[in-house]
Amino acid sequence: MPDSLLGLLNHLGPSIVDLFFITDKGGVNWIEFVRGYLKCCGRMPVSGLLNTLLRLFSATGVKAGIPLKLEVEAIDDGDYKINGSLLPIDVLMFLWMCWAMLWNSKTWNVFKEKECLYLPDISPLVLSAVVSCAEGGIGLELWDCDVSVLDVQLPAGKFLTWMLTTVTNLTECFTQFVNARLQNCTSSEQGTPESSSSSLREISSEKAGNSRLLTCGKAWAISLTIRSTISQEILNPYFPSNSDASDENLIYRSSLHGKGLNRFWSNVEAYLGPLLILISATSGDANEDCTNSRKWVVGALIHQGFENRDMFYGTSGTLYAIDPVFHMCSPSGKEKNFVYSHLHPTGRAYEARPKPVGIAFGGTIGNERVYIDGDFARVTVRHHAVDKTYQPGSLFPNQGFLPVEALILEVEVWGLGGSKARETQLSYKKREDLFTAQRRKVDMKTFASWEDSPEKMMTDMMADPNRVRREDR
Repeated sequence: MPDSLLGLLNHLGPSIVDLFFITDKGGVNWIEFVRGYLKCCGRMPVSGLLNTLLRLFSATGVKAGIPLKLEVEAIDDGDYKINGSLLPIDVLMFLWMCWAMLWNSKTWNVFKEKECLYLPDISPLVLSAVVSCAEGGIGLELWDCDVSVLDVQLPAGKFLTWMLTTVTNLTECFTQFVNARLQNCTSSEQGTPESSSSSLREISSEKAGNSRLLTCGKAWAISLTIRSTISQEILNPYFPSNSDASDENLIYRSSLHGKGLNRFWSNVEAYLGPLLILISATSGDANEDCTNSRKWVVGALIHQGFENRDMFYGTSGTLYAIDPVFHMCSPSGKEKNFVYSHLHPTGRAYEARPKPVGIAFGGTIGNERVYIDGDFARVTVRHHAVDKTYQPGSLFPNQGFLPVEALILEVEVWGLGGSKARETQLSYKKREDLFTAQRRKVDMKTFASWEDSPEKMMTDMMADPNRVRREDR
């Protein structure tokens, strides 16, 4: 953590007041308060809000004594233009400042006597900005890269463009922070004891031993690309108020539930809601700790449950390169081959041209952009030229044009449909278990009846085979 981050966060509140609210001796009058509030939380284009957020970072950095290379130029009608550049360490502190505002807005009613801050690992998000904004950023060594020591200048204009195309939901951090602070002041006036100091007492970072693929930093990066209720659903487990239900949305994990498409299907079947699937893979030998082994994580967000079909389906979806560099591939609108999930066919003896068994995203059958085999042993990633469903972009550094086949280390599926989708799936599973139990039961009365048994019929025939029997009708 940079040493200047604590000073930056301690000067955040005063900088907001100085930038947006005109104060006098008695404080802020009602008209100026409304005007300032509209500048912070009023309806305006996303580009304007992102510009305001970067201007706030520049002003806060000046108060904290941080040497930033940003220049704010006032233009007509109260608008501002930001010139200059940022270093990767500046981008890291800017994103952490936004995270701190979101964290405070979610935890101010939890930590009432002691304000704490949890800092996630957002290095893939910073590297995404470096690759998009820096001249020659593509040529950087991105594997195991330390963003705090990179000496690359990122122009402010390109950085704003990157935010507008990648992390459009970043503005919600600022608006929720302002609203939460105002609610805090209101509760203080009504007699609820609240801490008036905005300084931090404790800062903790994300633990390196977290075994889940969807860490807090990765979840926040994905949520910044979504402007819907899914954004809140994916982050809920990482706030203190919901820490007890951190694994409630985890539907499938290969190391926990077992590898293979059948194990996968038994856990995701009948979940009718948005799903996030993450695949961790390595291009080297997973059993050898060698320098040639490159581990990366890709993901896909689909807005409906999985179906057992022998063709592509879906209404919407998004592909993600998550680690080591974050990148979003949104729908292109040209095709609708969002997801493919096909199990072994039942009731068919022979197929001349059997469809592949596995899970895929984008591309066409036999030429998928991301394909997971039925054993969950290998994943194949192809160049974006084969795919017209998702936007172009590399899913890991130095991908190249040829298909890459990698060993799968872990697969996770997270349900983002809320409690209603989970309850619907549980009721379906209970009904299926009931049907299975009924089919396994044997009617012992009929089974043990001697009069209706085949043995009695054979015994009677052997005793008197010439006896005339009347046929029962």
